[in-house]
Amino acid sequence: MAKDLIVLDPFPRTVEAVFDTQQFARLEGLGEIVRIDSRNDPASLDAVIDRAVAIIGQPDLAEERLRRAGKLRTVINIEGNFFPNVDYDHCFQAGVSVLSIAPAFAYPVAEMAIGLALDLARGITSADASVRTGGEVYGSRGNAHAGLITRSTIGIIGFGSIGRAIRRLLTGFSVKILVHDPWLPAGAIREEGCEPVALEELLSRCDTVFVSAAVTSENQHLLDRTTLELMRPDAALVLVGRAGIADFDVLLDMADKGRLRIATDVFPTEPIPADDPIRRSKILLSPHRAGGMRAALSTAAEMILDDLALILAGLPPVRLLQARRETVGKMRSKPASYR
Repeated sequence: MAKDLIVLDPFPRTVEAVFDTQQFARLEGLGEIVRIDSRNDPASLDAVIDRAVAIIGQPDLAEERLRRAGKLRTVINIEGNFFPNVDYDHCFQAGVSVLSIAPAFAYPVAEMAIGLALDLARGITSADASVRTGGEVYGSRGNAHAGLITRSTIGIIGFGSIGRAIRRLLTGFSVKILVHDPWLPAGAIREEGCEPVALEELLSRCDTVFVSAAVTSENQHLLDRTTLELMRPDAALVLVGRAGIADFDVLLDMADKGRLRIATDVFPTEPIPADDPIRRSKILLSPHRAGGMRAALSTAAEMILDDLALILAGLPPVRLLQARRETVGKMRSKPASYR
């Protein structure tokens, strides 16, 4: 009996970065593995598309190509977002599950988000720099602008897997958490022990705001000068979702004037241009590294293997994020080119 054909086309990652030896052996136990690079050799995908049952990666899958993929059951995006290079309508009609490894990054990104927030609150990085240059200020005088996360009011914009992970990791801080997510009913937010609020209320009430939302056609530049001016003086803003949700020119201006304390792990252009003014700003910077770590990719591999086994057995996936007809067309994330 012929094995199911599983196509590995993982750009911008590599097979070795995602699957360790044991995980790859488990993958080989699920079917016949064909490794291709459709980005540099589109014909390599066309040569196997008619036999492929699963594609791990997200190569260009227009309707014409998908029509020849009569055996295809799933496409597993290994980058972490749903991009517009797939004909999702055809996949929905043909019963092809389009999945993303995004949930594997939830806790790694949440940990980094809280680390950035703690740095903004306690001035960890700036204190280190002052000691190294001999300008340190000791004791209470060195905490003139410090604040506590504990028992503060926290806002989370975007309550998907990352937002919920941030909420869970904050449990020990005894915080009050407000959530804004227009794609979730209020009841679902309350079930997580949080208060659902409008964006304006969240920004005006919170000491620290985490932005973990994906960028969509509905929220691009949602955080502009008008909305950000609602935040309390010296409040903190931590961006770990997608850069398109904020107006970065406004962020630079407000940070450099001391109006807000801001940290970001995401940027409008990546890699950041050498002459970008953000490099000289007062924003706390992290080069989009919150999620891309070995532990996260190992978790992603386990999720892929679990859901792929279910799909090949005729069962629905349960661990990866599944593209939904109602929302996938609104996604506006851009593919990475540097991982």
